[in-house]
Amino acid sequence: MSTTLAGGYQHVATAEEHELTPSGSPALRPYSAAQDSEFNPYNPENERLDTHYRDDSTANVLGAPSSSARYSTQAALKRKTRRKKLIIIGFVVVAIIAATAAVVLALTLGKKHSSSSSSGSGSSSSGGGSGGGSSSSSTSGKSGSRITMEDGTTFTYTNNFGGDWAYDPKNPFAAGGLSQSWSKRVGSQDWVWGSDYVRGVNLGGWLVTEPFIVPALYEKYINNSAGITVVDEWTLSQAMGSNLSTELENHYKTFITEEDFANIAAAGLNWVRIPIGFWAIEAINNEPFLVGTSWTYFLKAIQWARKYGIRINLDLHALPGSQNGWNHSGKSGTVNFMNGVMGIANAERTLTYLRILAEFISQPEYKDVVLILSIVNEILWSTIGEESVKSFYVKAHDTIRKSTGTGTGNGPYIAIHEGFQGPGIWAGFLAGSDRVVLDQHPYLAFMGVTNSTPASSAAKPCAWAIATNQSEQVFGVTIGGEFSTAINACGLWLNGIGSTEDPSCAVWEDWANYSPSVVSGLLDVTLASMDALQNFFFWTWKIANSSVLGTSTSPMWHYQLGLQQGWVPKDPRQAIGQCGSILTTSQPFNGNFPSTATGGAGAGTVDPAQSSSYPFPPPTLSPTFSGTQISLLPTYTATGTLKTLAVPTFTAAPKATVGTGWNNPSDNTPAFVPVAGCQYPDAWNAVNATLPATPCTGP
Repeated sequence: MSTTLAGGYQHVATAEEHELTPSGSPALRPYSAAQDSEFNPYNPENERLDTHYRDDSTANVLGAPSSSARYSTQAALKRKTRRKKLIIIGFVVVAIIAATAAVVLALTLGKKHSSSSSSGSGSSSSGGGSGGGSSSSSTSGKSGSRITMEDGTTFTYTNNFGGDWAYDPKNPFAAGGLSQSWSKRVGSQDWVWGSDYVRGVNLGGWLVTEPFIVPALYEKYINNSAGITVVDEWTLSQAMGSNLSTELENHYKTFITEEDFANIAAAGLNWVRIPIGFWAIEAINNEPFLVGTSWTYFLKAIQWARKYGIRINLDLHALPGSQNGWNHSGKSGTVNFMNGVMGIANAERTLTYLRILAEFISQPEYKDVVLILSIVNEILWSTIGEESVKSFYVKAHDTIRKSTGTGTGNGPYIAIHEGFQGPGIWAGFLAGSDRVVLDQHPYLAFMGVTNSTPASSAAKPCAWAIATNQSEQVFGVTIGGEFSTAINACGLWLNGIGSTEDPSCAVWEDWANYSPSVVSGLLDVTLASMDALQNFFFWTWKIANSSVLGTSTSPMWHYQLGLQQGWVPKDPRQAIGQCGSILTTSQPFNGNFPSTATGGAGAGTVDPAQSSSYPFPPPTLSPTFSGTQISLLPTYTATGTLKTLAVPTFTAAPKATVGTGWNNPSDNTPAFVPVAGCQYPDAWNAVNATLPATPCTGP
């Protein structure tokens, strides 16, 4: 099912967008599956293989055509008539801005959160280092100022986009920095969907490791004394043994640092999406993951983001039992989330973790930085099935909103992944829900076109544009949570450890010898992707060097390298209008979301038909369970003690109000835990397990 809208929707360009939008760009043509079947990942004839995505040779073919066709001919003509007025007005206001800038900054720094009573203990993280600057007393600075990080090392803050940093060690929750002059200052200016745009990057491989992103971390343990075949974080953790804590903490400490956040802002980006595993909260039974340490580094990320004016999408990337069977879910293999004998139990456990995360980021100290909670990364619709996917989404929405409250501003935006089905089929789902975001992950790399070139790929992302515009009009906020410049599946371990690369990949891995035409063509791919997705997060910020090859691999996935070499724009606003120069007609989004999508009138009043259509547990569950069999599946019981995530402490502000880890004291429903005395099947390998002799079901 898909929804086709009448034409005529038009995005109203903001002042900062006028600067870089080509005047008179042709309007975009409506998307046609027939005309784009050659490359349309949503076309049923080009159906995505279930095993396909970074850690498998058949990955991530995505979702539905979207369109950055935000800029029609009409909008471009309007810009012409406005340009002279803007220039005149600009001269008038610039003097006023210059005169008041210092006053505004001083006021915003002191606006929020006084340092009053202490509230518990927890992480020993300082949350963001010393505050930096040319001296220890500095609390803000502009391009050229010197930053001292937590470990004593320094770097020069360089931001050519009018951004600044702001951090007061004695008042760590005061208003923070400004990523760029056209973005919103964190802590004193509200983000407004429809007029503010996400230009973001993922911090992949950091708090959830992936072999292709951090190959050296895995290479060290490929040949381990225990004889463990290392393919994912589960087996890596086992191979590390007694070195687990030391090795992973060193990785967390060095792979992403405060300087990365400064550089992200300097790259013209204003958001980060941070993948995290459930083991940030706990691990049970034989799960070998390092528990809790990643959370202490996420706390640092919150303070770094505040300091440099960046907002966060917190992405629960790895779920109990695995939601897709790929290595980035923590354990590659089978799907045991909403699938198989332990599918419901693993989902119940996840609901508890989502409550814990939502409660933490809903606290006043953190909610102005962490605006989105992505509840599941890349759920495998083709295995789990539509009914079960939607059943979990409805239950998760209701659980989080009951926990944090409905209406304007209570709790984070909730992002759901579209299951690689495209945005179109989600129209009408969760109608009336409160602030739900649809997340699509379109990747050219896994479309199976082995002879793709930059020139043949440059227009392809624009096929995503129309569906994105339509989705924003009828569903609500629609983001591109992941995409890359990659036009093929080349890269060391991109398809998993042990996978063999096509010999033709050698030329694509040799990024140092890309010709100017290749770089220019790849830049066009990047710009078209950014323009089509509108609110986007590139995957990923950096790819670490291989200790064997001595260089960075998977170059088309490496934002930092692309910035240096030229296939990623120095200013992401350069993407505006890229698809307008490629297509001929459009249905551009007019900037007005459905009211419930942004917490407006009716938000939280979900259409009763949604709950009745998608009950939890669902009436059937893959692979073969239905009817009374569903009631025999093992479940957990809501009788456990709720865990509270650690809060930061600040050496310069020991009495700072940091929250308790829990925003809503009345949210006291117990946690889902195993039923005492029950013998459960292996939660990670139970697709076709034998049901327990004695039913393990909670009340």
